[in-house]
Amino acid sequence: MLVTIGVVYGDIGTSPMYVTKALLAGQGGIMSITEEFVLGALSLVIWTVTLLTTVKYVLVSLKADNHGEGGIFALYSIVRRYGKWLIIPAMLGGSALLADGVLTPAVTITTGVEGLRTIPETHALIGDNQMNVVIITLVIVCVLFLVQRAGTSKIGRAFGPIMLGWFLFLGITGLLFTFTNPKVLLAINPLYGIQFLFSSHNHAGIMILGSCFLATTGAEALYSDMGHVGRGNIYATWPFVKVCLILSYLGQGAWLLANAGNTGLAGIEDLNPFFQMLPDFVRPFSVVFSVLAAIIASQALITGAFSLVSEASRLDLMPHMQIFYPAETKGQLYIPMVNYVMWAGCVIVVLLFQSSAHMESAYGLAITITMLSTTTLLFVYLHKVRKLKLFPWIFLAFFIALEGFFFGSSLTKFFHGGYFTILLASLIMGVMLCWYAGTAVERRQATLLPVRNYLKQLERLRDDTTYDLVSDNLVYLTNDTNTDYLDRDILYSILDKHPKRARAWWFVNVEVTDDPHTYAYSVESFGTDYVFRVHLYLGYKVNQRVNAYLRQVVTDLSASGELPPQTHEYSVYKKPGPIGSFKFCMLRKTLAQESDVDSKERTAIALKYAIRSVAGSPARWYGLENSSVLVEYVPLFIKFTSMSKLVRVSPNDRP
Repeated sequence: MLVTIGVVYGDIGTSPMYVTKALLAGQGGIMSITEEFVLGALSLVIWTVTLLTTVKYVLVSLKADNHGEGGIFALYSIVRRYGKWLIIPAMLGGSALLADGVLTPAVTITTGVEGLRTIPETHALIGDNQMNVVIITLVIVCVLFLVQRAGTSKIGRAFGPIMLGWFLFLGITGLLFTFTNPKVLLAINPLYGIQFLFSSHNHAGIMILGSCFLATTGAEALYSDMGHVGRGNIYATWPFVKVCLILSYLGQGAWLLANAGNTGLAGIEDLNPFFQMLPDFVRPFSVVFSVLAAIIASQALITGAFSLVSEASRLDLMPHMQIFYPAETKGQLYIPMVNYVMWAGCVIVVLLFQSSAHMESAYGLAITITMLSTTTLLFVYLHKVRKLKLFPWIFLAFFIALEGFFFGSSLTKFFHGGYFTILLASLIMGVMLCWYAGTAVERRQATLLPVRNYLKQLERLRDDTTYDLVSDNLVYLTNDTNTDYLDRDILYSILDKHPKRARAWWFVNVEVTDDPHTYAYSVESFGTDYVFRVHLYLGYKVNQRVNAYLRQVVTDLSASGELPPQTHEYSVYKKPGPIGSFKFCMLRKTLAQESDVDSKERTAIALKYAIRSVAGSPARWYGLENSSVLVEYVPLFIKFTSMSKLVRVSPNDRP
């Protein structure tokens, strides 16, 4: 539960730092504060958190898990058999959430650092020059992304006590100010929020919902992080977290009522009630606490992004990337490529927007798209998987209408920074679309051939000394788990594309098990001593160093006599061992110019292969960086365009 508080609630837990500030700015500042505004705005915030986070995500979404994993891609994997069109909301929601994950570290850490200006001593050091805030923020961001390799379990243990203290701080300070004006408790009544939303005293109009929505931006990350901590821990900790959040909002509301029209505060730029309401001796403590909480808020989105990309890779929406499991539970993972991309994106956001006020305009717009997409997929889950009749329709109508209002409100921020989020989400969506479309073209040509039909040819090739020996052992890594069949491309590489003679051919598949420390293998030799189909079963905590594990397999087979001795004349050892040399062949597919595909398909394949080229080297994924590796390009077997027949003419004639 402590790890849950440290890993899951960082994003939503820092919302009191900027939600009331954004609401105050939209109303016109401290001089425009009225009781109607305070009660109405607080009511909208409280019920936004209740309906979207508690009802939709905690009570409904957490039950839609895929073997313990949460998030929009896990949800899509459950319902995808009910319609091909469901891939669209899955891609939209996933790309928007990843884009929002880039913004979260920037906006939360910048807000926390800006709190330094509320302390006279630190204000004297950094002054009003925003570039000082930017530099401090960038240093913190860089440290945050550097420590990701340590794993969320270790980070969670370190952050858990801090976040527990943070929520207690929010709850206690909020409760103390609520006691000064208990009237703010009336904000729990939703009628105050509804009346104020359509009141002429609401200076922001429908745009106020965009600021209220910031209070629940961490809800989608909460669902994505379910695989890291488990559903039960979220159920157990959310009531405590929610009470602390609401008390903080009520306390800030009480402070606003007490300081309405305060001319001494009117001159403060970007007035933030969260910091200003605290006594001077508490404020330094709160600023340090808020910066630490902001770092943890960023952690929630980063770990959620790792889970999302991992799920997307399994669904063939993104390229396979190198994944590490640095902690003791399967859900906790680290993807270096994703970490570096998010790191670069976050740095760009900080340099581009510089102040939290500018970032808030971009923040939240993308997440409304994710929430609308999740609602659509949850409707299918409730209706088709859970077989409920009436409730799914009520759920769909209510949350599409509610989130539609939030989306319309957030859309008004498009030209004030929201464009950046949409642009970033569009880029990620483009990567998914290209990969998905390219994979669809590839699947049209995928053919599995029975291994036994080619054993005689392979035996003749082994004994055919007219061909040079490529290696004693030639190894191909395969994706399919079918023991008796192989991808046509592999057999084409061995037999057709300059026959590759070897003493033994090895076709190896790696399967990751749910147990963290599995070390097992199976071998099918098809009654031969030169063709071996190997399945390596490795736990998710085990580094996939295929070279080392295959050596163990080969040693076992050599000792049992299933693999004949592979004698060789030259060696650094006085008595050479019975096992010869190894070469690993990695196949890369290419699209020929003559292939009969339209321009869209050709573009999709070209873009997929371009993405693949920057996603990392498969040789490194499987620990082959120090092995002899042959990278071979094979044609993508699809229909070729008909070519005009050439007519032969004599050497002295010209057509």
